[in-house]
Order: sequence, then C-alpha cells, then structure tokens
Amino acid sequence: MKEIAVRVEDNDLEKAMRILKKKIQNDGLFKRLKLKKSYEKPCELKRRKKRESQRRQRIAEAKRNTRFRRSFKG
Repeated sequence: MKEIAVRVEDNDLEKAMRILKKKIQNDGLFKRLKLKKSYEKPCELKRRKKRESQRRQRIAEAKRNTRFRRSFKG
C-alpha cells in the first residue's frame, strides 16, 4: 500500500481533510475497503467485474462520440 500524506498549512485542518479525502478517493482506497468488508462470492465478483467493464466501455464510447461531434461543429 502506498503512503498518502497531506501538508497542513496555516493550521487549516478542514482544507487538509478535504485534500486527504480526495486523494484517498482517487487512489481507490474507499472502494477497496468496502469490497473487503465482506466476502464476495465468485459469481458476484464476475458480475461486478462485468458491470464495471460495461460502464468503462459506455464512458469511453461517450467520450469518443463527444470528440466526433465537436470535430464537425466547426
């Protein structure tokens, strides 16, 4: 596991906590902890992986379509 550190400037703990939370979310730590909280059956694991893959494909397709439309707007 990699180390995550946040520097507190001017005793602003609120800002440091927001930055730390964002770094943890970007790292995917919350998601990993949630998944490890309980046992996931192999069939559920496959189903989740498939849904995640489909979601990534939909997002990539939407990005491609957006770029394609922008090129024709002129």
